[in-house]
Amino acid sequence: MNILAELTDKLTLKKHTPNPLVRQSAHDEVSRGELKSPLLGGDLGVGSFLQQELEKVKTSYPTCTDFERNFPSLCFALATGVGKTRLMGAFIAYLYLSKGMRHYFVLAPNITIYNKLIEDFSNPNCPKYVFQGIGEFVHNQPRIITGDNYNEIHQTKMFVSDIHINIFNISKINAETRSGKLPRIKRLSEYIGDSYFNYLSNLDDLVLLMDESHHYRADRGMQVINELNPILGLELTATPQVERSGGAVKFKNVVYEYSLAKAIQDGFVKEPAVATRKDFDPSHYSADELDRIKLEDGIRIHEDTKVALDIYARDNKVKPVKPFVLIVSQDTTHAGKLKQLIISNAFFNGNYADKVMEIHSNQSGEEKEENIEKLISLENPDNKTEIVIHVNMLKEGWDVTNLYTIIPLRTATSMTLREQTIGRGLRLPYGKRTGADKVDKLTVVAHDKFQEIIDAANQPDSIIRRQNIIEIDPQETSGQKEVITSVSNIEQKLEEERKKIELIAEPEQKQRAQIDLEIRKTILSTLPELNNAVTNVNELSRAEIKQIAVERIKQKIYSTPQKNLFAAEMIKEVEEAYESVVHDFVQNIIEIPRITIQQSNEVRSGFKDFDLDTKNLNYQPVSEEILIKKLREQENSIDIISGKGRGIHDSPENIIVNELMNFPEIDYDVQSDLLFKIANQAIEKFRTYLDNDKLMNVVQYNKREIAGYIYSQLMQHFYCEAPSYEKPIVKPFTRIEEHNFSKYTKDSIHHFTETITPTNAIPNKVFRGFRKACHNLYKFDSKTEKDFAAILEQDGAVLKWLRPASNQFHIYWKNNSRQYNPDFVVETKDAIYLVETKKEGDIETSNVQEKAQAALEYCRHATDYTIHNGGKPWKYLLIPHSSVMMNMSFGMLVRSYEYQSG
Repeated sequence: MNILAELTDKLTLKKHTPNPLVRQSAHDEVSRGELKSPLLGGDLGVGSFLQQELEKVKTSYPTCTDFERNFPSLCFALATGVGKTRLMGAFIAYLYLSKGMRHYFVLAPNITIYNKLIEDFSNPNCPKYVFQGIGEFVHNQPRIITGDNYNEIHQTKMFVSDIHINIFNISKINAETRSGKLPRIKRLSEYIGDSYFNYLSNLDDLVLLMDESHHYRADRGMQVINELNPILGLELTATPQVERSGGAVKFKNVVYEYSLAKAIQDGFVKEPAVATRKDFDPSHYSADELDRIKLEDGIRIHEDTKVALDIYARDNKVKPVKPFVLIVSQDTTHAGKLKQLIISNAFFNGNYADKVMEIHSNQSGEEKEENIEKLISLENPDNKTEIVIHVNMLKEGWDVTNLYTIIPLRTATSMTLREQTIGRGLRLPYGKRTGADKVDKLTVVAHDKFQEIIDAANQPDSIIRRQNIIEIDPQETSGQKEVITSVSNIEQKLEEERKKIELIAEPEQKQRAQIDLEIRKTILSTLPELNNAVTNVNELSRAEIKQIAVERIKQKIYSTPQKNLFAAEMIKEVEEAYESVVHDFVQNIIEIPRITIQQSNEVRSGFKDFDLDTKNLNYQPVSEEILIKKLREQENSIDIISGKGRGIHDSPENIIVNELMNFPEIDYDVQSDLLFKIANQAIEKFRTYLDNDKLMNVVQYNKREIAGYIYSQLMQHFYCEAPSYEKPIVKPFTRIEEHNFSKYTKDSIHHFTETITPTNAIPNKVFRGFRKACHNLYKFDSKTEKDFAAILEQDGAVLKWLRPASNQFHIYWKNNSRQYNPDFVVETKDAIYLVETKKEGDIETSNVQEKAQAALEYCRHATDYTIHNGGKPWKYLLIPHSSVMMNMSFGMLVRSYEYQSG
């Protein structure tokens, strides 16, 4: 918005009607694809006006070399998925509130975006409503006028609102101009005595906003748009170029660009990755064989992604996301052939026969648009479709968030096409990156184009970086996966009781057992809710706590319809069962205090005090004539009187400080004393050899260079302190959270003492057989972790241990952007330990050390609480992998690797 504010302050923003013949000539050039500037027309009026306006823009944004239209038009090139529609709303709000502009014409390239824009601009209940939170629009909601209702609006509510937003579809206008006909918008309206088009073109504050503006460079309908003659055009696109036979032609009116590569780097979209097979040579395969291999590998990746999304949703208690695969085919014949393969029993036993849909590229008009709109329902978990076959690239406006795998089976003919194809799958389903790799990643299967993509990845502006290259190992992806849940021991015990009850034949006995089990489950679910009423887990048995628990349990029983039938009977049993459940709970839990460790939002930074080194500040005055010429070009707002330089309404110190404030690290409110001190030191140096008039001359002419000289010394004294941790609220314990794992369906569950070869297969295995662990099943990320679990099981000093689930701890680091989950929690007679095992060479890395500091912060607050309330201290171990050997005792590892703050 700063860019728009700066430019609209500079631009005249007044109606300037060019000669119609010049306007038509310019349009004809654009339609022929010659992209000549309308500034080159023969009408000195419009040419002179636009040239003056262009020069104002170029002084700040030299990338804008031509408006490319008959009115000032500025392009904002923004990556797919970062919020172009919301930015359009911000443009309108700013121009209305700051400049008083009331009339806007929003142009959509097709029916899909047209309908989406109407919803986003008109429905305050829509989650993507662009004016959300703007108080001025609550009681003065903009009037939305569309290509379908503008005649009716004229008759009824045309002037109800102070601000009018017109939304039109350029494809419909184009269709209406065929055979030389006037588009409906230019036909006479009996209600206003003129055409709606003429009404708009006569407005003196009309602003044109062009969504996906790369569509508006060679359309028949652009003649209509040019003749609207707005005072300002604002263009938005993710691809600021048009494809010509000679290659891509870049836009000349771009004032701001936020590339897809930058959006990926900043984490606003998914991370794209490219996959191929190991040791794969595509020349050994026919076209059909290559298609089949890419399809099969893509589906394997899809199934792996589906499991990862399932696990993430379970772990984080969020909405499930059903991913789908996009297959880009060569033509409609090829698409049909691919579909026949997918629905056949030869393709994964026909598992996808009813999960594939085909979109024909030879469909046209409304039929094609309607089919694309149907794809929106793919986000619905109830939609069975998991594979979409498409011929041409999917159009803009298709804003699904659950596309995770793209299988291109034809050559992308242009850079625009490649970026737009990938762009269809980059939106994030949860609105932000989650930190879970497979939840945040879009995979493109590209066996036959792999080397080409690697070469492109090495380019500095590549949207796919080299570290985003994935090699598929068919052995790792060939098996079907499933999700299994590892619950706490006490929950496992209740589940085993449920299975036994199912085998009871006698109805009354079975009912009695089911009631008892429901009572125990209800008591168990209530215990973690009591951590506000106790200081440690043993207090759950106190009479007054038991009474609180019983009252809560009664409320749960009465509020659950299924339990109401037996409510009276169940309540009688609660007090007796309570003691037994509490005993089991205490025996099977490690008292993990619930503490949220997070850094404060305030990062302290600034500059240490110092004296400016002025020995190289020896600028000499310039002639007054040169000074005035320079200032008129760059500083129109400054009051200059020729002659002696008098008339500048500011001190030389203020001029220098004002320039210093342009540097991002400088906060005037915090650092003003130091800024004026060193600015005065610079001025004092100038006073040693200049009189007042010449001093002002030097400062005014060289202010940027002087500020840069001072800034370079400031940065030598810059400091940035890591944020401190906030004081947390501590609760004495929390439930043992469950794990959700993926497992190959055909693979068995292994005993933890089994030797697994090769060792890199260990992360894919699920293990059982633990006696001291708080869960029944675990997975390990490495052989080191598996061996450490065996040490814990055999060491007599270890009472209990667990592998914490992803949401067991709330320990945040890296400015609260990352969550830390330690590898193990271990309880002994005297202490409880957070344990991290790490590759020896990684221990001193900044990430490991930052996580260790966050873990120490947790241990410090946990210990402060537990020692005060009769519990055990918490300590942190950071153990190198080379020390995890089966002959080591846990006590020896504690003595060797207890981590202390450095």
